[in-house]
Amino acid sequence: MNFALILFLLTIATGVLWLADRYVFRKRRAPGDKDPWWVEYGASFFPVILVVFFLRSFLVEPFKIPSGSMIPTLLVGDFILVNKYTYGIRLPVINKKVIELNSPQRGDVVVFRYPVDPSLDYIKRVVGLPGDKVEYRNKRLTVNGQALPIRRGEDYLDKERLFYTPRFVETLGLVEHEILIEEGAPPYVSHVLQFPHRDNCHYNAEGFSCVVPPGHYFMMGDNRDNSQDSRVWGFVPDENLVGKAFFIWLNFSDWKRIG
Repeated sequence: MNFALILFLLTIATGVLWLADRYVFRKRRAPGDKDPWWVEYGASFFPVILVVFFLRSFLVEPFKIPSGSMIPTLLVGDFILVNKYTYGIRLPVINKKVIELNSPQRGDVVVFRYPVDPSLDYIKRVVGLPGDKVEYRNKRLTVNGQALPIRRGEDYLDKERLFYTPRFVETLGLVEHEILIEEGAPPYVSHVLQFPHRDNCHYNAEGFSCVVPPGHYFMMGDNRDNSQDSRVWGFVPDENLVGKAFFIWLNFSDWKRIG
């Protein structure tokens, strides 16, 4: 469901009703007459819908985390807020950038439209910028020939499966974040799609290396062995970016996650 399109159409429809009532039909009603149903249930909602449309399109948008690919940074059920203007002002619905602002940086957690199916929103961490050479060999991430600093942390407990996974702290650019690496999982990518610029990547039994094409980004999940990301479906073009995640505001399963 394209919620942005639905909200846009509702804004237009209620706006037309609001204008028609304000400048035409309201003048024809006798003082004290009750508003007709189309005013009460249509035009009266226009200011509220307009504010929601503006906030969601240009300032912040809420998202819910549906999978565990970003554990331990983001958990299933987290409700997050995404800054819509960090990477430039885009026209709603068509997502066309009209004002250039900042560019994504390594380590940013970004919501974007899934390249395989743009009707779906994904969230991952930026690990490669345009022109970067990204390598993941034997579960160690290297960017432009520099292995990222990493240190062992406290093991992560999956409370549903009662399963411990080794947790590490990785430094990516200016961002220090946690990742999970399963010791028994293979280092190679078992299934790779045919994606644009596929020739920029080389896969083998130890992992892969990719050169990020201009205007694209390489994304990976923090739950490294349980994430379908750029290793599988390729690079994310700039026009698919939605915004930068910056705040966890709710999780019904864990009230400690608020804020």
